[in-house]
Amino acid sequence: MTTKFSVQHMDLHYGAFHALKDVNLNIRAHEITAFIGPSGCGKSTLLRSLNRMNDLVEDCRITGDIRLDGEDIYAPGTDVNMLRKRVGMVFQKPNPFPMSVYDNVAYGPRTHGVKKRAALDAIVEKSLRDAAIWDEVKDRLHRSALGLSGGQQQRLCIARALAAQPEVILMDEPTSALDPISTGRIEDLAMELKRDYTIVMVTHNMQQATRVSDSTVFFLLGEIIESGKTEAIFSRPQDKRTEAYITGRFG
Repeated sequence: MTTKFSVQHMDLHYGAFHALKDVNLNIRAHEITAFIGPSGCGKSTLLRSLNRMNDLVEDCRITGDIRLDGEDIYAPGTDVNMLRKRVGMVFQKPNPFPMSVYDNVAYGPRTHGVKKRAALDAIVEKSLRDAAIWDEVKDRLHRSALGLSGGQQQRLCIARALAAQPEVILMDEPTSALDPISTGRIEDLAMELKRDYTIVMVTHNMQQATRVSDSTVFFLLGEIIESGKTEAIFSRPQDKRTEAYITGRFG
């Protein structure tokens, strides 16, 4: 299995706070990698570093090496817009734009220069189908996305990410605001999408990590304590701190 992201000796500071410490990690293509660990341990911070969302945070300093397909994403001259096209993001709370379902999905392709109506129609339909929501919204494409349920809005946000034709999808606790049925739909969707995409998912839900991920990374206080195949991490953790966390003794 090929490595999609390689992180070597990465440190991240927010001002004087040392948020990530000597992170070393390979993320494999066409897998779901779950980041687990207590709140504030660095999971989302690392996730946002993979498409340079932390560039938007004042006083954030990153050292070390993060490579996507062997290319240093923090190298001078990197086209950050192109990076974010390749590495899409789905946030914790569904955040559709206050516009129609169609315009939400077409927004990215339009900003990347797709203007022809037929091309946009095809992208919108494919993205909504791939996000398993086409049948629910095909008759209301030109109505406000804000009228959808929370679970539908989150699948719309996944469709919006897919419309940019990314290679990687970052998901920051994508189901934490959703009910169990919507959560199950997003999990099923993630498992289908890994055929075509690499997925990195932050989750607080241990059962979710075991259900959907191929690999799991356990963070504690800004460090990676343990990483490996999900089945091995949950059935035979090598570190006592991992075992304590996944059995619910802390966190």
